[in-house]
Amino acid sequence: MTEYGRNGEVIMFVTYQGNADSRFDRTYYVERHVPMLRRLFGPLGMTSAQAFFPPVTETGTIAICECRYQDEDALKACFTSAGMPGLAADVGNFTDIMPVQVRANRV
Repeated sequence: MTEYGRNGEVIMFVTYQGNADSRFDRTYYVERHVPMLRRLFGPLGMTSAQAFFPPVTETGTIAICECRYQDEDALKACFTSAGMPGLAADVGNFTDIMPVQVRANRV
C-alpha cells in the first residue's frame, strides 16, 4: 500500500537505530550526505530532505531523514536512478548502521 501526503506527495523517513556508542558522524551526514541526496534526487522529483537527531540516552533512533517526493513516480525514479548506488555506498562514510526506510502519511 502506498502512503501519501498532500496532493499525492510521498513521505519517507530514513531512520538509523543505535545507541550512544554507535558510529554516526552527524556533521558528515548534514554537510555531505543529505546535500548529495538533494542534488541527485531533486531533479527527479524529491521536494525536500531534512535531518533530525533525537537525544540519544539509550538504544533507539539516533537519526532521521525526512524525505518528500512529488508522487509515487518520483520516488520510483529516484530509487532506480543511476545515482542510487553511489548514495548507498556513501552510507559507510558516516555510519555502520543499516538505514531503515519507513513510509508515512499526513493525517
